[in-house]
Amino acid sequence: MAELIIFSLLHGLVYGLLLFMLASGLTLIFSMMGVLNFAHASIYMLGAYVAYTISQYVGFWPGLIIAPVVVGLFGALVERYGLRHVHKYGHVAELIFTFGLAFLIEEFVQLIWGKQTVGYHEPAVLAVPLFEMYGQTFPAYKAFMLLVSVAIFIVLLVVLTRSRVGLIINAAITHPSMVSMLGHNVPMVFMGVFGVGSALAALAGVIAGPSLGTSPGMAVLLGPIVFVVIVVGGLGSLIGAFVASLLIGMMTTFAVAIDYSFGQFFMDVGLNMDPDGVLSDLYTVTIAQLGPIMPYMLLVLILIFRPTGLFGTREV
Repeated sequence: MAELIIFSLLHGLVYGLLLFMLASGLTLIFSMMGVLNFAHASIYMLGAYVAYTISQYVGFWPGLIIAPVVVGLFGALVERYGLRHVHKYGHVAELIFTFGLAFLIEEFVQLIWGKQTVGYHEPAVLAVPLFEMYGQTFPAYKAFMLLVSVAIFIVLLVVLTRSRVGLIINAAITHPSMVSMLGHNVPMVFMGVFGVGSALAALAGVIAGPSLGTSPGMAVLLGPIVFVVIVVGGLGSLIGAFVASLLIGMMTTFAVAIDYSFGQFFMDVGLNMDPDGVLSDLYTVTIAQLGPIMPYMLLVLILIFRPTGLFGTREV
C-alpha cells in the first residue's frame, strides 16, 4: 500500500506539473489578451519536433534552449501578421483562426517529420534511476521535469506580480490607451505575450517529448485536458492553473493505479446486486477504467457549481 501511494504521488506530480507547463502558456495568453488559443497544443507538439531536429546535430541541452526561442518567435509572428488582424472581428474569429492554425501545424509536422514516432530521447546523464524503493525505480529525467515545472511557476509568478514588465502587461489589458500615452508600445506588448506563451508551450513539448513520445498524436493526447485545467483552475488564473494541474494529475494517476470495481463497492457496503442483472456492465467497471474521464467529470461539476473555476473571476 505504501508503495502504491508513494509512486502514484510521484507520478501524479510529474503528470500534473507537465500539464501546468503546457497550461501556463495558454493561461498567460488568455489572461493578458483574452484569446483562447486552440492551436496551443499543436505549438507544444511543434516544440518537441524542433527540439528533436536540433538534438540530432548539437544534442539535447542546446535544443532545450533553442527550440522554445524558435517557436516563440513563430508565435510572435503569428500574432503580428495573423491574429492581430483577426482580433477586430471578435472572439469567434480568433477561435476559428487558431483552430485552423492547429490543423496547419499538424499537417506541416506530418509533411516534414512523417506520421511515425521519432526517436527523441532524454540526455544520457538523466537516463538513469534517481532512486529505488520497494523494487521500483524513479527516473532522474522525471525529477528534472518536476524542477523545470516548479521553476516556470515561480518565474512567471514573480514576473507578473513583482516586476515592472508584469505591471506594464497588466496595465495594457485594462488601460491600453493610458499605457500607450506613457510611451509603451501596446501592440508590441501583446505580440511579446503571445510569443512567450508559445515558447512556454514549446518548452513543455521539449520536456515531454522524450518521456511521452514525440509523434503527431501528442497534441491530441494532451490538448483537451489542458483546456480542462484552465477552466477548472479559473480562466486566466496562473495559481488556479497550477492547483488544477496538480489536482487532475493526482486524480488521474491514483485512479489508474486502483483496481477496485463497482461490484466490490456494492459488496463492501452490503448491497446484494445481481452481477447478471440490468446493471451488469456497471458491476464490472473499475476505478482504473474511469481514470481517463475523471477530469471531465470534475469539469462538469465545476461548471455546475462554480462557473468561474477554483481561482477565476470570470465565467466560462
